[in-house]
Amino acid sequence: MRELQPVNQNVLIDITEEKKEVKTASGIILPDSAKEKDPSGKVVAMSNIENAEVQVGDLVLYKKFSGTETEFEGKKYLLLPYADVLAKIVETESI
Repeated sequence: MRELQPVNQNVLIDITEEKKEVKTASGIILPDSAKEKDPSGKVVAMSNIENAEVQVGDLVLYKKFSGTETEFEGKKYLLLPYADVLAKIVETESI
């Protein structure tokens, strides 16, 4: 079995998108290439980072135009520096 293991303080994020059709109000179907990508994804692997604020499994927001996109065994990943992770997306309860 092969897997991607980040090194040098990098984070591997799964950015595989669900295929779903998007229509405008007038009924025009937008192709995937016309959609803006959401700069978020799930952390699937990390290099050894001391005092990391995110962990494998966290949903994170990252800088646009950062990192290197790659496809590995049918899934799309983004390999980016740990410093380019901007926030962790968490569920909270409303008061």
